Amino acid sequence: MINQPNDNSVAELADLFRLLGDTTRLRIVLICLTQPIAVNDIASALELSPSLVSHHLRLLRATHIVKAERHGKQVFYEAADQHISGMLSDMLEHITEPHPETE
Repeated sequence: MINQPNDNSVAELADLFRLLGDTTRLRIVLICLTQPIAVNDIASALELSPSLVSHHLRLLRATHIVKAERHGKQVFYEAADQHISGMLSDMLEHITEPHPETE
């Protein structure tokens, strides 16, 4: 028998997917998968304003999707842990692999 998660866990998971369902936030997280990156570099790479990127990063940090580390005056962001980076990497691989048509 499979253990079913409790209602609080399901609600937290739904919130996580809701946050990642926003294409801007998802693009920000994806750029944070490969290496720690500063807000201005994220903004430049995604052609967004630094204030918009900062706003989204606040939400992503609050839900432990990304983490921040200060180096001098700059803050660098990266995926919070291997669970986040692994899940997103696996999902990207899933959508790019060929899927035979089902009949």
